[in-house]
Amino acid sequence: MKITIETVVRAPIDKVWAAWTTPADIVQWNAASDDWHTTKASVDLCVGGAFSSRMEAKDGSMGFDFAGVYTQVVPNALIESSFGDRTLRVEFVPGVDGVTVRETFDAEKTHSVEQQRGGWQSILDRFARHVEGKG
Repeated sequence: MKITIETVVRAPIDKVWAAWTTPADIVQWNAASDDWHTTKASVDLCVGGAFSSRMEAKDGSMGFDFAGVYTQVVPNALIESSFGDRTLRVEFVPGVDGVTVRETFDAEKTHSVEQQRGGWQSILDRFARHVEGKG
């Protein structure tokens, strides 16, 4: 099953793209809630290149690596990747009000669709606030 979420980021496409693909930015926005954070991130933004983000609870109780390989990269437009047996498609669509960032990903079996949609949407909303806050 595929899940799709999206948000509009009120910023130019080049700033949106850079914040999505730059490790120094990723560690600032990549968390679903204030009690989690990303401690490190790496990006090799090319087909076959790897990405990884280390996500941890701030209290140190748990953490995990979100990692995979890029399968398609179209600058300022599209990033597709695979992680484990799942895929992720991220579209960047410029419009009058800003850039729509749309993520479509394979659901996993551990958490409900609602939990997954909510968590990923929360991260995406934090991304939008991060980019818009950069001025």
